[in-house]
Amino acid sequence: MAAVAAPVLTVLVESGGDAPDRLDRLAGRFDVRVCDSDGLADALPGTDALLLWDFFNPALEAAWPRRDRLRWVHVAAAGVDAILFDGLRDSDVVLTNARGVFDRPIAEFVLASVLAQDKLLHASADLQRERTWRHREPRETAGSHALVVGTGGIGRATGRLLRAVGMRVTGAGRTARDGDDDFDRIVASGELARHVGDVDHLVNAAPLTPQTTGILDATVFAALPAHAHVVNVGRGRSLVEVDLVQAIEQGQVAAASLDVFETEPLPPDSPLWTLPGVHVSAHMSGDVVGWRDRLADQFVDLAERWLADEPLPYAVDKQGGFVATGAR
Repeated sequence: MAAVAAPVLTVLVESGGDAPDRLDRLAGRFDVRVCDSDGLADALPGTDALLLWDFFNPALEAAWPRRDRLRWVHVAAAGVDAILFDGLRDSDVVLTNARGVFDRPIAEFVLASVLAQDKLLHASADLQRERTWRHREPRETAGSHALVVGTGGIGRATGRLLRAVGMRVTGAGRTARDGDDDFDRIVASGELARHVGDVDHLVNAAPLTPQTTGILDATVFAALPAHAHVVNVGRGRSLVEVDLVQAIEQGQVAAASLDVFETEPLPPDSPLWTLPGVHVSAHMSGDVVGWRDRLADQFVDLAERWLADEPLPYAVDKQGGFVATGAR
């Protein structure tokens, strides 16, 4: 009797990159192929499972017609907006993401941004460079109000951490409701401007969907108090950058901590680089030391479940663009 061939796992890597070493744990159970975007179309025929280790690369759409038995795609990232297209959405191919890997690190980044703003740490660093001694009065963080757009894993981890330091935290999700474990209340994100009038820190932690594209815009910024601080750790296109620049220049918003942008890398001529009150980081809020190993370990666990024909956690609602976990 002929031996049953191992399923084919194709790993999409950056040009010149390698597959993660931890995939060695799957040796003998998969026939592993490694390719970059130029080789994906040739590698896809015969592929059963596809790991998008180069997770922002949109090459799958062009190669999609070459698939013949693809059953599972895993994106080694929290957001899937960069790789979703109609063919994948409408297929029966299961799509999973790296849900959970980045939740706590991003929440910590948000808390650090909030504390840096309230405690005037950025201004203190500027004064130190000028060798200027100037007494000031920072804000107390406990008792302040944060509104977190996005009530998935990252938003919930953020809500829990902000509440742990005594903040009042409102979530903004698809529907309004009370009685949530991680937020004091949840408002409808479609009515955001109605709920930000007393918000000290407005945080976007939502995935990019048609509903969240441009959700932080001039209308929302105009409704914020003048001392408000905007934090974006979700997706760049959820925030209208030209509206934010204008709001800060006009004194409608005091500051912004931005980790994601409409165009990445942020162009050198962007006014965000030099606008007073704006703090730029390079899409790194979740990328703590060891993050790649965590991603690889998560994939190996999922691959073992897939081989055992078990249900896969972190399955993405391909029409919605997020992992469905019940109430949001």
